[in-house]
Amino acid sequence: MAAHGRGEIRWGMGTSAGGSGGATDRVAQFNAFRARLNERIMSDQHAQGAGLTPSTLNTKRFFTLDSSCYKGGALDEKTKELLGLVASMVLRCDDCISYHIDQCVRVGCSDQELWECFDVALIVGGSIVIPHLRRGVDFLDELRRRAKAGA
Repeated sequence: MAAHGRGEIRWGMGTSAGGSGGATDRVAQFNAFRARLNERIMSDQHAQGAGLTPSTLNTKRFFTLDSSCYKGGALDEKTKELLGLVASMVLRCDDCISYHIDQCVRVGCSDQELWECFDVALIVGGSIVIPHLRRGVDFLDELRRRAKAGA
């Protein structure tokens, strides 16, 4: 779940002071950091060109497995992303939560579906999930603001 090697390369977490001021950079920072590091991890040429040690075949295989796992099958992609979001919230992984919220929005999840997903995560994970819920909601709100603005 944490690797998220799938096609749209996004990873990382900006900081947000809440509202639209600091949060505006959060989505962009998330996407830029994730793209840069996934390129570093997945590209031997990139690493070698920069004088760095390339990642292992096992790491690349894990990223590929992660990509494959979230493709539609008996469970559609939307359901799998919602499951990934619940697991990420219960595990309290903010990068994973942001990633899955972004993917849920990409596959067309409604805000009501996301809130019900958040409810399941709260029940399973307990009150320790609340700070991560707050950051996730802030990230979702920023994604929705960006969509309305055409960004």
